[in-house]
Amino acid sequence: MAKRDYYEVLGVGKEAGEDEIKKAYRKLAMKFHPDRNPGDKAAEASFKEAAEAYEVLSDAKKRQRYDQMGHAGVDGMGHAGQGFGSMEDIFAQFGDVFGNRGGMFEELFGGRGGGRERNQGASLKLGLEITFREAVFGCTKTIDLKRNETCTTCSGTGAKPGTKPTVCRVCHGHGIVRQGQGFFVVQTTCPHCGGVGKVVSSPCGDCDGQGAKPEKVTIRVRIPPGVEDGTRLRVGGEGEPGREGGSRGDLYVYVQVKADGFFERHEDDVVCKVPVTYAQAALGAEIAVPTLDGEASLKIPAGTQPNELLRMRGLGVPGQGRRGDQIVVVQVSIPKRTSKEQRELIERLGKIEDEQGEQRGFFDRIKKMFKDS
Repeated sequence: MAKRDYYEVLGVGKEAGEDEIKKAYRKLAMKFHPDRNPGDKAAEASFKEAAEAYEVLSDAKKRQRYDQMGHAGVDGMGHAGQGFGSMEDIFAQFGDVFGNRGGMFEELFGGRGGGRERNQGASLKLGLEITFREAVFGCTKTIDLKRNETCTTCSGTGAKPGTKPTVCRVCHGHGIVRQGQGFFVVQTTCPHCGGVGKVVSSPCGDCDGQGAKPEKVTIRVRIPPGVEDGTRLRVGGEGEPGREGGSRGDLYVYVQVKADGFFERHEDDVVCKVPVTYAQAALGAEIAVPTLDGEASLKIPAGTQPNELLRMRGLGVPGQGRRGDQIVVVQVSIPKRTSKEQRELIERLGKIEDEQGEQRGFFDRIKKMFKDS
């Protein structure tokens, strides 16, 4: 499929300046960021597309070549013209691109946003199961987990007390190496120091030169109201510690919502099935119905049909600006066993219905349909 024009992607004109381009990209990044659109493949594609467009238009040389030759002019220049393979590619790329321009992703997403500094600690993933009602109204969960903590013996350097790490001779402390020439330059993590930029010759005996050791910790995680099954929540700074003063990674909590025995969720509405008697459905009634907030009164209009939907407004899931509704599916209950009195009354009702000809009228309509076809 042909790629869209990069100016069109960002919604700016060809005369747009650096600030306007940055502002346009900031708006799209906020809209399509994966933390705000968990599991949304379309949003992920839009996020990648905007990142690719910004990479080209924010770089003077790439932009000039793009203006002259279009997409063909920037093929092979980093990710430009080829797209990003994953979210991590974007974050890694823009961690460097924006790091010298005021930390754009830090402004957007609470100081991290995916762009990783060289010595930042690893992020962690954790699955968390909550109840249906906890998902609706939100809650705070206490979680015990095991993660690496900074080694107190070497203060996180990984070096034996009395010694210090030395600057890597391969990358000269940068943590990355570049290979190639001209436009085809590949930047990779230094294989000698693993991207740290320093080498430990005499490792610490307590942490084996890692600078951190596994420990059990307890943290509290706030689950926002209205969270859906499969949502990913980012808890900033609760991952593993960084090295050489680097910041901590993040903790990503993947929420699993247990099914409820009575309610089902449909976006911001909750749906439930409520049984009513034949008399209540035919004559109308007011019944007590369970809701997420406790019992509430529901009016059953006379002549309510089986599986008819009745709406109880404002008793669903908290959403953007308003709360959803509770949808009641009316289930007309037919008794499997009847008493003598019930049977007599039902038989009497059946005779009345026969006299009114409702069933005959139905079959007459069916016969007419076949006759006219």
